[in-house]
Amino acid sequence: MDYRNLEKRKSQHGRIVQELGMQIVGGTLLPGQRLPAEPSLCETYGVSRPVLREATRVLVAKGLVVSKPRVGSIVRPRDEWHMLDPDVLFWTVNSIPEGEFFRALLTVRQIIEPAAAALAAISATDEERVRIAKAYARMEQAKTATDLLEPDLEFHRAIMAATHNDMLAYIGNMLSLALTESIKFTSRHPNTHALSLPRHKAILTAIEHRDALAARQASVVQLDNARQDANSILGGAALET
Repeated sequence: MDYRNLEKRKSQHGRIVQELGMQIVGGTLLPGQRLPAEPSLCETYGVSRPVLREATRVLVAKGLVVSKPRVGSIVRPRDEWHMLDPDVLFWTVNSIPEGEFFRALLTVRQIIEPAAAALAAISATDEERVRIAKAYARMEQAKTATDLLEPDLEFHRAIMAATHNDMLAYIGNMLSLALTESIKFTSRHPNTHALSLPRHKAILTAIEHRDALAARQASVVQLDNARQDANSILGGAALET
């Protein structure tokens, strides 16, 4: 079920998940606060209790609320939310300032991606190196920032897969939405294509040479430069650590 496209959604409970989820992530409904009573929500959305309860179960599965007998549904503390859930990520992107989101995302990327690149350099099979190289070749062939998006994503996914660590591969897949938003954001820089290619080429070359230290350093440089690009887009201060 895709809850992210409200206008395309057909299910009643999907609309409720979207709207309540946005209220929770956006801070209209605060941690520890109870959701409105079932009769009130049923009246607001024009749905039956079974439909409302199905929506509540989805919010529970995303870690946003906990349901307690005779109490109702309570918003959980933010540190208990499933932040890698695609919907929760999407709601987060749309509910906090750009600078705050990208600062948090870049910090996560700086922790994970250099280590993943180093591991891929020593773990990747020949076929996996070819996959990374093909993604980079498609980046070179891209004519516009929009064309660059999918091969850029594939480049990073291929590196995660080449670590041969199922958890890292899973994290990479779960972060795809956030990474998409990050790439779209930095693509607003006027020289995004010219700047992006040599940074990614350095990572590819290190992986092809099975040089873990060089792969790690190339990834660090790429992310440092991404932060600088984002700073220039936001006016300088928003992404400072």
